[in-house]
Amino acid sequence: MSLSVDQKALIEGAIRDIPDFPKPGIIFKDITTLLNNAEAFGTLMAHLKARYEGYGLDYVAGIDARGFIFGAALAQMLGVGFVPIRKKGKLPSTTVSEKYSLEYGFDEVEVHMDAFGPEKGAKVLLIDDLIATGGTAKAAASLIEKLGAHCVEACFILGLEFLPGIDSLTELTPVYTVIGVD
Repeated sequence: MSLSVDQKALIEGAIRDIPDFPKPGIIFKDITTLLNNAEAFGTLMAHLKARYEGYGLDYVAGIDARGFIFGAALAQMLGVGFVPIRKKGKLPSTTVSEKYSLEYGFDEVEVHMDAFGPEKGAKVLLIDDLIATGGTAKAAASLIEKLGAHCVEACFILGLEFLPGIDSLTELTPVYTVIGVD
């Protein structure tokens, strides 16, 4: 199922641009206006449900923090479990972590060791609001694979057109973006 031109325009039009945030020259894509627009959010979630209901997923994993919003809602709609992939130090039980490069330094994400159950081979959809360089998403997909699960696809609501690191993510998993942004 693909979005109609009108559906895509509805979703894209519900996302607010904030110029010069968090620093000059950046145009921040604010999804809070998408979330509080019931028609746009409902259209997006219905699209995602239709796309993924035939994948035989066991879990949806959302990247901290905005991926939690879309991931938890989609997991509930699909009748599967939701797994949060968090920034380091935010999970209370035993975790496995993955470092990734930032423009200036490194960061780290982690997930509970038992997040995907005791059996190996769980089918997992990774989701977040936006992909830019792909560093966080690649680290999250790597965590899923480290735990013996399979990341069937990485889904992003918005994809920036300049994706310098996207090739390294697509080495691990297919990528789907709902809306591309210049």
